[in-house]
Amino acid sequence: MARKRHPPSSTPNPSPTAEDLRGERLQKLLAAAGLGSRREIEHWIAAGRVSVAGRIAKLGDRARPSETVCLDGKPFARLPEPSRPPRVLLYHKPVGEIVTRSDPGGRQTVFAHLPAMRGAKWTAIGRLDVNTSGLLLMTDSGELANRLMHPRYGAEREYAVRALGRLGPAERRALLTGVELADGRAAFERLETSAEGEGGAGANRWYRVSLREGRNREVRRLFEAVGMRVNRLVRIRFGPVTLPRDLQAGRWRELEADEVERLLRHVGLRQ
Repeated sequence: MARKRHPPSSTPNPSPTAEDLRGERLQKLLAAAGLGSRREIEHWIAAGRVSVAGRIAKLGDRARPSETVCLDGKPFARLPEPSRPPRVLLYHKPVGEIVTRSDPGGRQTVFAHLPAMRGAKWTAIGRLDVNTSGLLLMTDSGELANRLMHPRYGAEREYAVRALGRLGPAERRALLTGVELADGRAAFERLETSAEGEGGAGANRWYRVSLREGRNREVRRLFEAVGMRVNRLVRIRFGPVTLPRDLQAGRWRELEADEVERLLRHVGLRQ
């Protein structure tokens, strides 16, 4: 049976409701601006450290990007519109740089090479230690960064590993089924001998490994657990993003809109 069609209404679109005018929940807005995780921001709010338009905020409060939001009395820069897609940079980290905003020892940081932003800041999606090179993603979205770093969302990290020694069947099996580390059991999702470095250099051999979490020095510690020492480590993939072969160390490029959408879908922020 055909559905009855009603003539279009001549009533104009309704005005924004009070709900619309109040804006986004405060913790969501600040997380989207890369200022911290939602849980961290909720702690700030509960402790009375956050204010909106001059009043102390409480959990459940909302804010608009045009309103002044302060932490401990210090205003944040202008917040981005929550509907704006996040920006994501792909940076080729060289050995010797650290993933921190400043270093008392004067070492070079990855943030020194990134383009400046107005109204937000770059957040590193995970870390690479000083002796590890390769793909490092940066974003202005705290929510995207937190999801990509959380094992629950299954963003696989892939590495090229040069290690001293040769893996036997027993060592391979252990690395794939799990070994006990100081912070718990860990295992690789995949472990392959790299075709491009199969011959190695002397006693060294190249391998390709992947895992779905980012514990401190996890790849190195897994190899050490079976008696091998990693002497070169390069991250070549994070989730659906692969390190371009033509991107030199110390250089970056911004992901295109379709690449950002793919990342958002990967962690459930898009349908």
